[in-house]
Amino acid sequence: MLTTRPLLESEDRAALRALVTEILDRHLTPQEALEHDRTGTFPRPTWEALGAAGLLGIGADEALGGSGGTVGDAVAVTEEIARRLPSLSVDHVLSGMAMRMLADPACGSISEALPRVASGASIGSFGLSEPGVGTDLLALRTRAELRDGQWHLDGQKTWISLAQEADVIHVLARTDPAPEGRRARGLSLITVLVDQPGVQIRRVHLAGMRAAGTCEVFLDDAVAPESHLVGERGKGLRMLSQALDVERVMAAAISLGIGRAALDAALTYAGEREAFGAPIGSLQAVAHPLADSLAELQAARALVDQVVDRIESGHEAITAAGMAKLVASETTARIVDRCMRVMGAMGLAEESSMQMYFRDARLQLFSPISNEMIRNLVAEDAGLPRSY
Repeated sequence: MLTTRPLLESEDRAALRALVTEILDRHLTPQEALEHDRTGTFPRPTWEALGAAGLLGIGADEALGGSGGTVGDAVAVTEEIARRLPSLSVDHVLSGMAMRMLADPACGSISEALPRVASGASIGSFGLSEPGVGTDLLALRTRAELRDGQWHLDGQKTWISLAQEADVIHVLARTDPAPEGRRARGLSLITVLVDQPGVQIRRVHLAGMRAAGTCEVFLDDAVAPESHLVGERGKGLRMLSQALDVERVMAAAISLGIGRAALDAALTYAGEREAFGAPIGSLQAVAHPLADSLAELQAARALVDQVVDRIESGHEAITAAGMAKLVASETTARIVDRCMRVMGAMGLAEESSMQMYFRDARLQLFSPISNEMIRNLVAEDAGLPRSY
């Protein structure tokens, strides 16, 4: 029988998905997930349970305190979390980025924190975007100056998920002047402890991904030891490049999870809800959009799987990862819209998860990078003139 699950998957990967579902069934029921979405609260016990099972440490070497595993494994875990509470999957992606950064040999002494991040005992986030600075990171205004063995940071970051729960934030800041025509030079990543007077955090309330904890972060002479420089000084964007490729594939996985969850709910509803003496799923006006959605979801998954294979084989994947995110998010937006129409008013009811999927799917169209910018990158990679 055709389902929303992957059409072909190894026994180990299927078992990994089953483990995520088992933990969520015990620690985050669908009703509890809806309550966290309604109140915008972080399900810390669930997070700790995922960490205890090794599901937050996937992608980092076991010798460093991680759980081992591949990018494909991390993608599968993220997708399964997104089926239950998409907001939590956003946090999972951010924490995973922080963990993999700490696992990089170029990271240095900060890698000692990796086991705590992998276990869920410590939480890391990223401070990249700023007011007026999103896709064009090279225009950022946050500054970091090294004085007497400490970095002093001043600036403002925005749209930073997980910031309120985080113990540390990896902040991208300008540490050196950029040479003429080379704005990417002189940017560095610095790990900043949240619990200090120089860091202030303000919650931003969004219509979607309500429980992801999106915030503004204000840095007013925030300090960090010199050793908290991540990688080489002035080469922070290079450190981020591979992490951002993985982030875009993981964003695609979030969309796949949302699409699956919406389809599962709509298929169940269409099979149970009766009109004119028969299930509404017997009507082609209902069945055909769901059939289209099943096919499109699996097509998007196939592209995501290809990009994962490319990353795991060590190939550059900047454009390919963007394409996966573009296709998965646009596909899921269509799927959730169709599923909402199938369920009608019930899909908008507060007790229905469909309204959460509908809101959360919208955010994926422009986060962590807008689909319009991805289209620019794809067009340029295809040989068309640069448009920005």
